[in-house]
Amino acid sequence: MDRKVKAETISEFGTHEKDTGSADVQIAVLSRRIKHLEGHLKANKKDRHSRRGLTNMVSRRKRLLRYLQGKDTDRMVELKKQLGIR
Repeated sequence: MDRKVKAETISEFGTHEKDTGSADVQIAVLSRRIKHLEGHLKANKKDRHSRRGLTNMVSRRKRLLRYLQGKDTDRMVELKKQLGIR
């Protein structure tokens, strides 16, 4: 994932112009990285190091979603719909 895609994701999910650290933005950036890495792992099935990184990213996203659920459930549900997360 390059800088341009990351910047677009931040501007799309940020609450204001300089928002780069809110839970929404972090979840969106992680989701884009996860999708990118899934494509890499389909082509490179034996890449165990990247697979471990993928599982770490998925668990970090899961923790952020759990945090967001405690803060604002409606916002979490809407974010999951936008990103296509189960």
